[in-house]
Amino acid sequence: MSQLPPPAPIPPPARAGAPGAVASARPPRRTGFWTVRTGISRRAYWVFALTGLITPLLMWAALAAWGGMDPTFLPSPTAVLAKTWTWATETGLLEDMGISIYRVVAGFVLSAVIALPLGLLIGSFRSVQALLEPLTDLIRYMPAVAFIPLVMLWVGIDEGSKIAIIFIGTFFQMVLMVAEDVRRVPAAQVEAAQTMGANRRELLEKVILPSAKPALLDTLRITMGWAWTYLVVAELVAANSGLGYAILRAQRFLQTDTIFAGIIVIGLIGLVTDQLFRWLHRRAFPWLYLKG
Repeated sequence: MSQLPPPAPIPPPARAGAPGAVASARPPRRTGFWTVRTGISRRAYWVFALTGLITPLLMWAALAAWGGMDPTFLPSPTAVLAKTWTWATETGLLEDMGISIYRVVAGFVLSAVIALPLGLLIGSFRSVQALLEPLTDLIRYMPAVAFIPLVMLWVGIDEGSKIAIIFIGTFFQMVLMVAEDVRRVPAAQVEAAQTMGANRRELLEKVILPSAKPALLDTLRITMGWAWTYLVVAELVAANSGLGYAILRAQRFLQTDTIFAGIIVIGLIGLVTDQLFRWLHRRAFPWLYLKG
């Protein structure tokens, strides 16, 4: 009987730091649009983004042209564009945009100035959390529009009332989101700083706050978007200018093209604001965007 060849020797396992160990342990990198958390090229990103924006516009135009819809209920994109141009050149679109931007920014800044330090305390100290978080949780479920009668009684019907509604709509959500961002700071960082002798103030200023900054900026970006959603509600309070006021006035006269124009303008301003926050995030924390 022929003798079988001896089995090939088994290679010894690669050391943990050896290049071969890393290469064999790492799975092959997959590419494709449907691979989870895999990046795509900038060109592909813009192709998808433009497709997502243009497709609904084409569907809207087709429905308005061939869907048998009454223009009173669904004006065409060209009619809305023409109305926007008339609004900009004849009836004060820029003035309405300016006053609405002022109201949103003022309410948002006031909310952020108070919510950031308060959320930092709630997220850092269990005693403050027990004292304030249940009340904040309760109020955040109350619709901002329900506060309009009280705001009119307490603040009046001038600009302060509109800013107050936007403040109410964003403040309580922002406090809880900031507190959650602070709680996500790794406990190991806090414990290491305590081991090195850091006091309470140093923990807040040099450990917790720097570690939470990227998440905090994202929270500001999200709540800024919420501030824009409360604009129309805020301008219910005895307003005579602004984008929300123009939309509400157009509703009374069935000027649907003006309603569409106002909604789109608000959306575009919000989109620009969101992109500015994203740009600021990339500039402030560039290491988060390094490709691994």
